[in-house]
Amino acid sequence: MTGHNYFERAELLFGAEAMQKLQETRVAIFGIGGVGSWCAESLVRTGIGHLTLVDYDCVCESNVNRQAMATAATVGQPKTTALKTHLQEINPNVDITEMPMRYSEETESSFDLNSYDYVVDAIDNIADKALLIRRTCEARAVLLSSMGAALKSDPTKIAVAEFWKVKGCPLAAALRRRFKKANLFPAKKFKCVYSEEQPIGRTATGDASRLRVNGSIVHVTAIFGFTLAGLLVNDVRRESLI
Repeated sequence: MTGHNYFERAELLFGAEAMQKLQETRVAIFGIGGVGSWCAESLVRTGIGHLTLVDYDCVCESNVNRQAMATAATVGQPKTTALKTHLQEINPNVDITEMPMRYSEETESSFDLNSYDYVVDAIDNIADKALLIRRTCEARAVLLSSMGAALKSDPTKIAVAEFWKVKGCPLAAALRRRFKKANLFPAKKFKCVYSEEQPIGRTATGDASRLRVNGSIVHVTAIFGFTLAGLLVNDVRRESLI
């Protein structure tokens, strides 16, 4: 078995060759909130060896209901630091790089997307998300993207599709409008996790300086994250086509 017995059950399922591939795979997760944090935990528990965590935010009390690293004890900590600590408690040998910053036009030069095998997009901000999608599609990395997980509660409505075939997701529709308006399109196809459920619940709007805040629940956001991780792991094993 590979290293410690942490991955004994995974190796029994996948085999030693696949586990070695997972150990060598480099993944960057952009946005480590309700979706990205669970994707990261799933990947580490499955044997991914190299992980970069990108997020500029700190843990707050409202994160506790849905984010893997968010507890009463981690409130106030940078999300990248809190999640790195959590993940290395699971596997002390995983190589984790923290990038506690926002991905945007101002910071994109800090990222070499060609250095990753996979990029997981779990960004909420639509401008930053559109930029990351386009830039990753220009790079060698395989892109996997999360569409909107907020205002959803039915886990049976979660699905996977190529971006242009996503149905019933307001975030995907807004991204498509943005690409068409700018006449700037992703250079290649990529898979998304999304929900076909119609939005429910309430949207809270703060003062003019704050972004809109949507209700969300862990059994949905975590499934989004686990599904992204599953797509990635199976692609490393070449058991599915992305």
